[in-house]
Amino acid sequence: MQDLLARLETVEETVAHQAQSIDDLNRTITEQWKIIEALKHGYAQLSDRVQEAETNARVSGAAEPPPPHY
Repeated sequence: MQDLLARLETVEETVAHQAQSIDDLNRTITEQWKIIEALKHGYAQLSDRVQEAETNARVSGAAEPPPPHY
């Protein structure tokens, strides 16, 4: 009977550690998801700004002045 109780205690400890690991992984994934969403949002804004700058450059048609080191 003692052997069975010891085995049960080992299983309970293992399950508790696994539950903690799952919680830690879930928290990490949630944080990474938030970072990815922020990066996607920033990328979309930057892409829009680049596209707008390209459109404005084509519309103005003026040649870009040479850089100051020329």
